Amino acid sequence: MVERVPGFAIWLTGLPSSGKTVIAKAMSLRLSKRDIPTQILDSDELRQKLTPRPTYSPEERDWFYEIVTFLAELLTENGVSVLIAATAPHRVYRNAARSRIRRFAEVYVDCPEEVCRKRDPKGLWDQAHKGEIATLPGVGVLYEPPVSPEVHVDTANLSIEEAAQQSLNELEKQGLF
Repeated sequence: MVERVPGFAIWLTGLPSSGKTVIAKAMSLRLSKRDIPTQILDSDELRQKLTPRPTYSPEERDWFYEIVTFLAELLTENGVSVLIAATAPHRVYRNAARSRIRRFAEVYVDCPEEVCRKRDPKGLWDQAHKGEIATLPGVGVLYEPPVSPEVHVDTANLSIEEAAQQSLNELEKQGLF
């Protein structure tokens, strides 16, 4: 019997509107050109299906990130490589994924709040600062940046393409793929 080679999971984390999803898409395109197909697990898309009326309560966040981790674990164990674009504001969520997924890396998409606010297509940052949203990571909910991510990209000073390429270069040097 041939042993199945597990896929890898790359969790892109950072404040809302820091560039996680667009970088994941750019990384996915680059990887597909190298014959490495990936599945993107984007938290905004998943929430629309799993919690169409999200409360963002601590209990709901715990449940949601457990499901994201389960999906990534299931996919990678079946040979599918995954890019997770999700804030996951608490380290415990990302650490749980790291402990359960054999080939795992974390990319910290670092971007100051001021830049995130300017990029915010949904106006969430402005709503949070007006008191209309109490659960936005970085305002109403503490965001815990990674302590030792495999990659750290500064999206205030890098383009999407530069951040994607830097991430892939560093992860390849580290032997993730």
